[in-house]
Amino acid sequence: MRPMSRASIFGVLFLVLLAGCQEKPKTHQGWVEADLVFVGPDEAGRIQTLAVSQGDRVEKDAPLLSLDADLQDADVVSATAAFINAQQTFDRLEKLVKTGAGTQKDLDAAQATLRDTQARLNAAKTRLARRKLASPVNGAVEQVYYRPGEMVPAGKPVLALLPPENLKVRFFVPQALLPTLSIGDDIQVRCDGCAGDLTAKVSFIARSAEYTPPVIYSLEERAKLVFLIEARPNKPAALRVGQPVDIALTAKETPPKERSPQETKP
Repeated sequence: MRPMSRASIFGVLFLVLLAGCQEKPKTHQGWVEADLVFVGPDEAGRIQTLAVSQGDRVEKDAPLLSLDADLQDADVVSATAAFINAQQTFDRLEKLVKTGAGTQKDLDAAQATLRDTQARLNAAKTRLARRKLASPVNGAVEQVYYRPGEMVPAGKPVLALLPPENLKVRFFVPQALLPTLSIGDDIQVRCDGCAGDLTAKVSFIARSAEYTPPVIYSLEERAKLVFLIEARPNKPAALRVGQPVDIALTAKETPPKERSPQETKP
């Protein structure tokens, strides 16, 4: 084997050094979050049935759970009886007014009572109907907080649903990059084990700065003034909540710098 000349050795070393000095594409570290949809009862109650489990996919208006409805059933029965009595009283007084044996004042009072009992009956039926909860969105069951037989306080969520369109990527960029970003811009999203064609569309750019992100990823980012960016992925099913990701921004052409009058002089 012919030995390499000194010039060849220097040439190889130069190429190695040149390759090592080439700047790698700038990426920003971020993570995946989601805007969950919480489903829970208006009034306290005990869960009777739970039709879904964590991880299930549900369609909009699909039944999710039901709560005990004994009190609400009783309210409907009571309101129905009151409405029937009010209706009978109104009908009787209406006939008396037509024959001249009743007064218009009594008829007006009976009509007001009838309207009130009708409203109470409608409210009781609504409260009864709301003891059965259906899915308000298409999505997946992300969390289950209560099980059948457990008491749920009023306003507490029983389930957390994740619609695919509510998944988002969050990351921070230094203020110098803000002019290169706009709502609707496409960015590249990379993560371990993910496909190479993942992209996202910028949906939010913070108007206020933060001196440090919630999670410090590197010392060089620590002292920078940064702004929060959110983007909606094109393939949300490929990402998971809490997953770390790398973001590569699409470079934009910057307008040429205007020359000063002194520079334009010959």
